[in-house]
Amino acid sequence: MNGVIHGRTALLAIALLVSAGGAFADDDGSKNSRSKQKEDGGPTIDSHDMNPVEEAPTKGGTLALSPITPHSGTVMGTPVAYLIWYGNWNQSNGSDTSAGQTLVRDFLFGISNSPYFKINTTYNGPTGFVSTGAETTVPAAARSRLTDNGVFSAVANAINSGKLPKDANGVYFVITSSDIAKSGFCTQYCGWHSVGTIGTTKIKYSFVGNANRCLNNCAAQTVGPNSTAGVDGMLSVLAHELEEATTDPNLDAWFDASGNENADKCAWTFGQNQTVGANGASYNMSLPGKSTASRNYLIQRNLSAADNKCYVNFETKAQ
Repeated sequence: MNGVIHGRTALLAIALLVSAGGAFADDDGSKNSRSKQKEDGGPTIDSHDMNPVEEAPTKGGTLALSPITPHSGTVMGTPVAYLIWYGNWNQSNGSDTSAGQTLVRDFLFGISNSPYFKINTTYNGPTGFVSTGAETTVPAAARSRLTDNGVFSAVANAINSGKLPKDANGVYFVITSSDIAKSGFCTQYCGWHSVGTIGTTKIKYSFVGNANRCLNNCAAQTVGPNSTAGVDGMLSVLAHELEEATTDPNLDAWFDASGNENADKCAWTFGQNQTVGANGASYNMSLPGKSTASRNYLIQRNLSAADNKCYVNFETKAQ
């Protein structure tokens, strides 16, 4: 089991970070120049801005961006999303609740084969589908102040204990409640993804925190389409990490000359067609739900590799 990143070939992490420093591909196809080790002995993570606006959701431009190109690595066809609930998700704050957990499950159900996630089919391999795997909860006695290495430990413990399967096609999401102090969260980033190894299996995993801890930094609005601003905001970060893990799972597949992955290039932009709901929250897509017929969401745009433009809907080409 390995918990430290060494370039693009071992562990990797993509983070929604406060500093959006430039990155340039190395001669071997890596983007080590942009990576920074955030904690002593922790994984090296690759970063971009938290919400730079802190007001109404931005639309973003419609012109083609600098090209994103394939490198030596492979993509994921149909990722399997596994959930590790970390912290107290039975609070009375209207966010860290069972209803908030249901919202996450509904989103993962609805995003599969959606016009939104089909944008990833332009990356030569992804199917546009997402499977939902098992989930588990980290017991209260095992919780602590969470570090970057601690995220991988939570994933490894869930797998090694048999609570979750060891799946090379999985993306394991460690989702923290807003009472968990995660180093770097809300001050440096909103989420990240990485890859480690357990035995001989590469394990893709991600940290995503409940944005209720810092709505101005990690959510596009302080009222959510589902009236749970923290979880509503967190879902856009989760989508960001899932599509990057799909198209660049080992940090050696799809990225541009500055090291940016698909979701990086469209971060914090939500398209030209936003609707304001009855509660005052904006949304830009409606997806089928598992617990209900459908739900509204405000999710960042994603980049099409076909024309290097940011889209909300692959089928209608809505930007």
